[in-house]
Amino acid sequence: MNDRIDPDLLMPPVPLRDSRGRELRDLRISITDRCNFRCTYCMPKEVFDADYPYLPRTDLLSFEEIETVARLAVAAGVNKIRLTGGEPLLRRGMEKLVAALAKIPGIDLALTTNGSLLAKKAQALRDAGLDRITVSLDGLDEAVFQRMNDVDFPVAQVLEGIAAAEAAGFANIKINVVVQKGVNEGEILPIVRHFRGSGHVPRFIEFMDVGSSNGWRMDQVLPSAQVLDMIDAEFPIEALGPHSAGEVAQRWRYRDGGGEVGVISSVTRAFCSTCTRLRLSTEGRFYTCLFAHEGFDLRALLRAGADEATLSAALEGLWTARADRYSELRADGKGRTVVPLKRIEMSYIGG
Repeated sequence: MNDRIDPDLLMPPVPLRDSRGRELRDLRISITDRCNFRCTYCMPKEVFDADYPYLPRTDLLSFEEIETVARLAVAAGVNKIRLTGGEPLLRRGMEKLVAALAKIPGIDLALTTNGSLLAKKAQALRDAGLDRITVSLDGLDEAVFQRMNDVDFPVAQVLEGIAAAEAAGFANIKINVVVQKGVNEGEILPIVRHFRGSGHVPRFIEFMDVGSSNGWRMDQVLPSAQVLDMIDAEFPIEALGPHSAGEVAQRWRYRDGGGEVGVISSVTRAFCSTCTRLRLSTEGRFYTCLFAHEGFDLRALLRAGADEATLSAALEGLWTARADRYSELRADGKGRTVVPLKRIEMSYIGG
């Protein structure tokens, strides 16, 4: 445990609420801006090339600093923490971070990974106390998958990682599939067939305009409603309610008991009104929206020796002033620009 945090702060009387009444419940922590994939919707080679200036190690929050922030966030009402990147398994020794965060009472600790290193890391992550894993997998066909990751990484190794995670004791693994019209919509049904009956849950995500590098266009978005129609035509499905408030995925189950699928419809069905997520970037900035263009520099406070009261006040002030609803404004059909075109890249704050 980090001794800097007053234990009394770990028992909040009331969760923080923003200006629209949304509670702070989820913290997503990006622990590296580096990735070994070059997915075209996230880190396209044209931008993230061999000369791209990644953050020096000294600019990244240390594990101790991350633990400090996590404990303060839990004291403010957070009950879910997810580690992201870049590719979080590239961060050296990250199992130690998992072990430290797993000791925080009352949280659900999860990880999102591209699966490339999961076969080697799954058991250590489970032993360290990780609760849940989400694996990004945008296709089963080798050519399609490699077109998406753009580094010729074989799909078999990601599937091996999923199998290793299952063997290590992870159940109900989420399989995130970003669907880009004209690129990989043909992989929807093969992925459904592959994971039906496995206990794992494919979730099909609309291609989103995160950051400024992925060349997003509305005509590349395959609406989730069409995805569900495709699935229902082969395997009849019915809607399920959310596991918890603020859950972004719509859940569906097969009528024959074959499991679940989900869709995340940030473009066509905005869920800003129930968003409970705060994001901590790789270099220690808080972002209150996935589509934000600027964040609050918490690292400066941490490294200036700010006490927990100061850090907690900064967190409270940031969240209570929050009014973000980018996706709702984008979806209003009026075609107006609702934030500056320059937005923070997904590789800094995760998905």
